[in-house]
Amino acid sequence: MSVQNSNGKSSLFKLPHVWAFTTYFAEGLPYTLIRMVSSVFFRDMRVSLEAIGLTSLFGVPWVVKFLWGPVIDQFGTKRKWILIMQFLLVLLFIIIAFLSRLPYGIKLIAGLFFVGAVLSATHDIAIDGYYMEALDKQGQAKFVGYRVMAYRLAMMAGTGIIVTIGTTAGWLSAFFAGGSFLCLLFFYHVFFLPHVEEEKIKTHTLLKRVLRIKFLIAGVILVLILWGMRSLFWKRLSHNVVTLLPFLKSISLAGWVAIGLLILLIGLAIFKNRIKWLFFRDKESFYSRAFFDYMDRDKMAVAIAFIILMRTGESALSSMVAPFMVDLGIKVHYGWLSGGVGLPFSIIGAMAGGFWISKFSLRKTIWPCLLAQNLTNLIYMGLALSLTKYITVNTGADVVVFIGSFNLFLVACVHAFDQFAGGLGTAVLITFLMRTCLERFKAAHFAIGTGLMNISGVLSGVASGFLAERLGYGIFFGISFLLSIPGMCLIFFIPFLDNTSQIVTKQN
Repeated sequence: MSVQNSNGKSSLFKLPHVWAFTTYFAEGLPYTLIRMVSSVFFRDMRVSLEAIGLTSLFGVPWVVKFLWGPVIDQFGTKRKWILIMQFLLVLLFIIIAFLSRLPYGIKLIAGLFFVGAVLSATHDIAIDGYYMEALDKQGQAKFVGYRVMAYRLAMMAGTGIIVTIGTTAGWLSAFFAGGSFLCLLFFYHVFFLPHVEEEKIKTHTLLKRVLRIKFLIAGVILVLILWGMRSLFWKRLSHNVVTLLPFLKSISLAGWVAIGLLILLIGLAIFKNRIKWLFFRDKESFYSRAFFDYMDRDKMAVAIAFIILMRTGESALSSMVAPFMVDLGIKVHYGWLSGGVGLPFSIIGAMAGGFWISKFSLRKTIWPCLLAQNLTNLIYMGLALSLTKYITVNTGADVVVFIGSFNLFLVACVHAFDQFAGGLGTAVLITFLMRTCLERFKAAHFAIGTGLMNISGVLSGVASGFLAERLGYGIFFGISFLLSIPGMCLIFFIPFLDNTSQIVTKQN
């Protein structure tokens, strides 16, 4: 399958073999910089494990992106959204690069990473929707290996090349390189990404509608006023509050974030009926139908539970792997381990997963692939327990003790298996999520699926820093495997494994 140019001849640069690769590389690179490279950066800057665990909150936009998924389906085109988001992400990473040299840059960079997460999540919605818009179901299955391989390559480029640059030449060069590479992809897509759909509603119409939301504008103005006045009363207010409640002084930033999350969850529970009414009061609207049609299907509750739980263990593990490598004393080796070892095994895993799904069906491959993915946690547990003495000596040390050639070889083998199994798992997960999507709401439904998938990842990632800090890496990696068991058990009960004919909306 290929997209034809205006002369009716197939253009090499517009073949899905090419754009399926470039778009998903462009999707994976910002995600990797924000969710994975940031952990190495913050740990290299001597940020605590608890605070690094809280960087999992950068994943919140990927959890809630389904809220604006229907907007991408309804306004403009997926291609236009892709280009806008890529341009903004390029600017953001260039700004982060220059801030990395400033003494007060850490907090600003953390804030910008969250902004980048919102942009990147929107970027993901557009690319996933474009993929399903440009290809029929046969084509989607055919090129799933390309997209998984490209995404894994982007992850390896981030954790390999970008991390190596950061730990050797400095983080200014690292983030500038990341932004520059994304800029090259942006220009490639400007000229060669095919036009595959017509605009439903112009994007400027969306801007007009947003500007009509008066309470939003009023809220923004109020926040700006309060921000400007903060210096007038903040010191006195905080001093008085701490005097009355002295225990507040002992609460760390991590504790305040945890309290904030608890308050947010309580608020959602109290006002859930009001929130549901606001979203679904007009059941015939495009926005409401996207949610109703996704949820109102047979065995959907089981499918949703599986989507939420299927990557819990992997997410908990991945959030601490980079700090583990730094504390082990091999941060200068992490780059070539990711690029030279992880990269080829990741590609092999992704391509093997796509091939096995097409040959043996999703039902027969999903269980062994996810089992292999989650066994990585136990292997990391054994590795961490056997190298505990090096972790103890090298954590926070200016001059590290080398772990030895044999131990470095063991780390390389574990990382190779991790990336191979991760490629297998990603292939089956993407295939499953695509099968939950209905034709009319491709981008919205895939956004809902991937958003649900990230819920447990964010929560387990936030908890991972606290657990690793208190229990040590070895015990923590063992606990992360236990977190993966509920998701694997649900495989025996989920729908959508045999074919897309199961995707049927309930009839009233």
